[in-house]
Amino acid sequence: MLKTIMDSNMGGLLFLLRWLHLFFGIIWIGLLYYFNFVQGAFMAETSEAVAKSQVTQKLVPRALWWFRWGAMWTFVTGLTMLLAYSHLEAHAGPGMAILRSSNWINILTGAFFATLMFLNVWLIIWPNQKKIIANAVNTAAGKPADPSVPAIAARAGVASRTNVLFSIPMMFFMLAKNHLGYAVDDNSNLCLYWIIAAVIILGLEVNAIKGKSGPMTTIKGVVSCGFALTLIFAILLTVLM
Repeated sequence: MLKTIMDSNMGGLLFLLRWLHLFFGIIWIGLLYYFNFVQGAFMAETSEAVAKSQVTQKLVPRALWWFRWGAMWTFVTGLTMLLAYSHLEAHAGPGMAILRSSNWINILTGAFFATLMFLNVWLIIWPNQKKIIANAVNTAAGKPADPSVPAIAARAGVASRTNVLFSIPMMFFMLAKNHLGYAVDDNSNLCLYWIIAAVIILGLEVNAIKGKSGPMTTIKGVVSCGFALTLIFAILLTVLM
């Protein structure tokens, strides 16, 4: 009886976490796409300096508040769910066996992308955007412009474009957890998969930190790259599993 009550309560808790994870995720990813697909295009096309300044001073800070805290709580609820599920499944089966299931390979692949996206928000995009906002406020008050702002904006832009790139395979593999299964047995090259996955993802992350947008400069380019990256990972799993 006690076990039934505990199982029922755990199921309700996991449902609540999944619901909140989805809620915060919609806020986060929705604003990521807004910044890249809508606001960025507007700022690039308008030649009105006052309009750009007003957007940067008044709209961007509000949007970034929801953006960064949406990212934070998406990450927190997602991590909590991962820990809860791993605890439950570890008690239901032998040790590391859960890591050899297609469900866990899918969800951990998505989580790998999502974790770097979260770090990009808080360690690259937000710190650089604070400097851009401060510069807009200062110049509106008649103070001299910060000469480092173009470089700062470019770095934040590459990180933001990288997050759009990562978001496409991230969502694919999050959804694949319960919908796309495949056999994982002794013939599967699971270790090789994770090595290749880490090299690809971390290589792209290094570019987010130090590189340039390249083909991701345009909206069409970054979306195309995102679908191509998803396809690469799907092929990797097909070949190696």
